Amino acid sequence: MKKTKLINSNISYMISKMGHKDTLTIADSGLPIPNDVDRIDLALQKGIPSFMDCFKSVMSELKVEEVIIASEMEKISPELYEELMKEIENIKDEENCDIKITRVNHEEFKEITKDTKAVIRSGEFTPFANIILKSGVVF
Repeated sequence: MKKTKLINSNISYMISKMGHKDTLTIADSGLPIPNDVDRIDLALQKGIPSFMDCFKSVMSELKVEEVIIASEMEKISPELYEELMKEIENIKDEENCDIKITRVNHEEFKEITKDTKAVIRSGEFTPFANIILKSGVVF
């Protein structure tokens, strides 16, 4: 049995296949997922699992050098935005690394998801609760 925090086999498998600069998306329950992109659907009901639960679990296993978010998140969902920024700062401190934060408009965000390895769909109902994680390297 796995020893790390993340025990979802589909997510672990996807992370294991990722190379430097590959991307993985964590989405709220409403983000359109391109047909040609793998969908890992975790949504059970409104709010379960939350966006932040998914983000923290994935970040426990994936080395990330950049995150991409919709610029609308900060204004439309400020509480979630602040929680996310604090968590990213915590990860940067714990791992002694830099994580670039890129903001794009929501339409551009949706276009970028066409090239992601997979979209993890959460049960989150907060608007713009989406993030693209760009894989770093551990060496």
